This record gives sequence, C-alpha cells and structure tokens, in this order.
Amino acid sequence: MTTFDKREEAFEKQFAHDEELKFKATARRNKMLGLWAAEKLGLTGPEADSYALSVVMTEFEQTGDRDVAHKIRKDFDAKSVAQSDHQIARTMTELMAKAVADVKAGR
Repeated sequence: MTTFDKREEAFEKQFAHDEELKFKATARRNKMLGLWAAEKLGLTGPEADSYALSVVMTEFEQTGDRDVAHKIRKDFDAKSVAQSDHQIARTMTELMAKAVADVKAGR
C-alpha cells in the first residue's frame, strides 16, 4: 500500500466517522427538540417521550432540518403555541451545539 493509498483510506475513515457523529448529534438534537416542543405543547411523561420520538422519526422520513422545524411549527399552530419560526430555529441551533458536545464527550 502506497502512502497515497494510506492517506486516502485515512480520509475515508475520517469521513465515515464524521458522518456517524453528525447522525448521532442530529438524532440527539431532535430528541431534545421534541422534548422541548412537547413541554410547550403541554405534554408530559410518556406522551412527551412519544412526541419526541415522532420528531426524531421526521428526520428519517424526510431528511432535513426544515422538515423537523415544519413539523413543530404545524403542531404549535394546531395547539396555538406562541413560538416564532425564529425561536424554533434558535432552539434547534442551541440544542445542536449541546448534542454535538454530548456526542463528542461520549454521552
């Protein structure tokens, strides 16, 4: 194996590792976001957990932050929860930073 091949293999492994961390962080963020939204919707206990899971599953059904935010916006509108799109986006950003830190820390 040449130096170039070793280097290419290392880049591929790093890319795979980074993608795995991104996936874990996004799933963790979506769960925390779902619990945050559930609280705003007045859900507690198993209902809150179920709602958080539905937010996580939204990411798998339709990849992208916009779809997750849209789900929460729709649910907030249905229950007349006063949260702006900006507040939802800001919470998503804050929770993503926490999720990345948690994943990197091995939590």
